[in-house]
Amino acid sequence: QVQLVESGGGLVQPGGSLRLTCAASGFSLSLHSMRWYRQVPGKERELVAAINNVGDITSYSDSVKGRFTISRDNAKNTVYLQMNSLKPEDTAVYYCNRPIMDYWGKGTLVTVSA
Repeated sequence: QVQLVESGGGLVQPGGSLRLTCAASGFSLSLHSMRWYRQVPGKERELVAAINNVGDITSYSDSVKGRFTISRDNAKNTVYLQMNSLKPEDTAVYYCNRPIMDYWGKGTLVTVSA
């Protein structure tokens, strides 16, 4: 069955970096665009970044543009989110999403705090 498993979250100081990983299984990742979302308790889930199936087209929310980079390695069935210059307002649970049929992982918590 389709599975998406996020990892790489944790506690980081403002200005620091983290790389999130989404391990995909149960389907051919190379056929699918993928997305990263984030959610703060009490707020709506926010689309952070998206990438097409071959990785040559990406898009970002204004809040992370220039700081975050989405990428993928289809041979490793993995999607990444490199997060640099982290801010306290980036604190959230980050989710990997496959838009077609709307599959989600369980999320990984990123906390940006001094």
